[in-house]
Formats: sequence, C-alpha cells, structure tokens
Amino acid sequence: MSIPAALLAEAIALKKSASIPLYTSPCSLTWVLHDYLITLEDEMRYIWPGPMNSGKLLFFWVRYYTLAALLFDVAQIHSFATFQPSLNTCVWMDAIIRVVGALSLWGVEIVMQLRIYALYRLNRRVAIINGVLFAISVAGFMWILIHNGMVRASVIAQAKSLPIPGCPVVHTGIEWAQWVPATIYEGILFGYALVRAGENFITQVRADDKASVRTGWRPTLYSVVLSDNLLYFFFIACILTFNNLMVVGVTHIPWFSYGPFHAATGIMTTRMLMHVRKAYALSCSNAQSGGTNTTTRGTPGLSTSQQLSTAYTISSGEWHVAPGLTSSSGGGVTTTDFTEESYELKSRVGGTHDAYRVVDISANVKDVDDDIEFAPFASMGGSSERHAGY
Repeated sequence: MSIPAALLAEAIALKKSASIPLYTSPCSLTWVLHDYLITLEDEMRYIWPGPMNSGKLLFFWVRYYTLAALLFDVAQIHSFATFQPSLNTCVWMDAIIRVVGALSLWGVEIVMQLRIYALYRLNRRVAIINGVLFAISVAGFMWILIHNGMVRASVIAQAKSLPIPGCPVVHTGIEWAQWVPATIYEGILFGYALVRAGENFITQVRADDKASVRTGWRPTLYSVVLSDNLLYFFFIACILTFNNLMVVGVTHIPWFSYGPFHAATGIMTTRMLMHVRKAYALSCSNAQSGGTNTTTRGTPGLSTSQQLSTAYTISSGEWHVAPGLTSSSGGGVTTTDFTEESYELKSRVGGTHDAYRVVDISANVKDVDDDIEFAPFASMGGSSERHAGY
C-alpha cells in the first residue's frame, strides 16, 4: 500500500527530528561525566568531610540525580528508537520525561532558595515568600503537565500511525508554557539577588568615600555567594527562556531533548556549591596560618581589624571578634552609617562592655601594615551591653 506524498513527507520530517536526540543525549551525558571526573577531587576535599547535613544532601541530590537523569535520558531515547511503542506508552513516557526534568530543576531551586535566605541574613519573611512562590510554580507546572497529557493522545495519533520508530517529536497544546512557571520563579529569585547586589555596591561605595583601607583584599563568603548567585540566575534564566523559545519554534532550532538543559543546570549548581565550600575552607586555612593583622572587604560595613582574639557562633557560621576598635579621635562611625547588612549584635560576654566588631573569617588576610587607619564603630551607648556589628 502506497503512502500519500504528504504523509510520507511528514514521516521523513518526524524521523529526522527523532534522530537528533540520539546524538545530543550521549553528548550531554559525556559532558556531565567529564565534569564529574575533573571535579571529583574537589568534592572529596570540600564536600565529603564533616557530618551529613541538609546542604550536603542537596549537593549529592543535584550531583548524582543529574547523572541518573541523563542516563535515563540516553537509555529511553535509544531504546525507543529500536521499535514502535504504543500510543499510550508515548503519552505516559512524555509525562515521565518532564517530571524527571522537573525533579532536577526543583532540587536546584531549593538550593537557590536557601542561598537567597542566607543573603538576606536568615530573614524568615523572605524564606516564607519564596517558599509560597515555589509551591505555586510547582502547582503551575503540574497543572500544565496534566492538561497537555489529556490532549496529547489525540495530537500525536496521526503521527503514530506512520511507520516510524519511537515516539514522535510533536509539541502539544500549551506545551510552550510548561517551563514558564519555573522561569518566572527563577526571575524572582534573580531579582532578590540583584537587590542585594545593589545594596552591597552602594555600601562599598560609601565605605570607599570614607577612605576605608582596601589593601590585600580577599572576597568574603557573602560576596562569593552573591556573585555566584548573580551568574547562576542569569544563565539559568537564559537556558529556560531558550527552552521555551525552542518549543514554540521561534529559534527554528530542532528539538534536541532535555539532556543539554539537565547537564547545564546540574554542572552550574554543583560547581557553585563547591566554590563556596572551597572559599570557606581557604578562609579557615588563612585564619589558622597565623598573622595578627587582617583586612576585610565584601561584607558591607567592614574596614580593618587587628588581633582577632575571640570566636563566636553567630547565625550559620563561626566569626572572630576584634576587641577595642573604638575611635581615639572621638569621631568614629556610628550605626547610622551602615545598611541592614551592618546589623548590631548585642550580648553580654565576660562582664566587660568594650566595643567589638565581628569580622567574617573568610576575609582574613595576612601581612597588612601596622599603620592601618581604622574606621571603627563609635560608642553605641548602653553600659551593660557589648556591641558588635558588621
């Protein structure tokens, strides 16, 4: 029985479209495996030591789920290319593939929520707002998934009647909107990071205007997290936008499966997490290697400090305190000169009431000249409290 010319042309086009993921999915898996091998030493050095915690669990989830998702992608695409699966199988497999991708992206978004939470100094209000928005984006994804699944059988029925192996690459209904909720949510998180970056920049400009010392600068953990977030959100927004444009055909680039998207998000996220761990480890090494003088930059409100003598646990990490940073000229810097980043820490310690400044140990630098000009806090009042701020 002869096939009409129009159907034959459609079959040839679908066969060509289905062959593209056969090449891109192994390339994506190879990319991730290569990155895994060249970063395994850093993972063993900076991630493995220490007790298990939520941050480490999230790293392992993103790292190894990305590998599993790409292995699934390669196995599914190449196995289905050898036979003609049923219509129902193609409908269900389409939904499964999207959920597999969503689980990867949702894990990454949880990591980014926590980093925004850290940037905003453990602000519960920010955490609750982001959590609610995340739940809304997940609900939007599931609604679009169900809607497309209900109509997909009728959309691909004709394509399935053609003598071609595998499931046809045919976009369904409002499939273009599948990743729109995640894209919008990533944009909101990017906005949070931009706001914090703007505040940090303004604070540093003011500090420079006050002639604060900037010699021997090293980035703090805060600045590392902030810069990584900005880069990550920018690239993820580009990836998700490109994905949506491919689905609607604006780019005129044939669909090449979710493999490259899984690989890109997984690699960026794991490298970002290892980067901050590495920065923390290096800062601790600098702090323990000796040297009594330090200078800091990157954490708003900091200038210089000497002779770090006391360690306290504040919020999520260990900080060192430099005592006696009071103005000898009677001027000094008051708390009004700082933004929310320079909040005060008030506590009773040892029965003394000297002024203290808390210094992020990630900013420690050795070999600073002894004649540093300080920009210390002035007396902040209250004879029964010890004050510190950063």
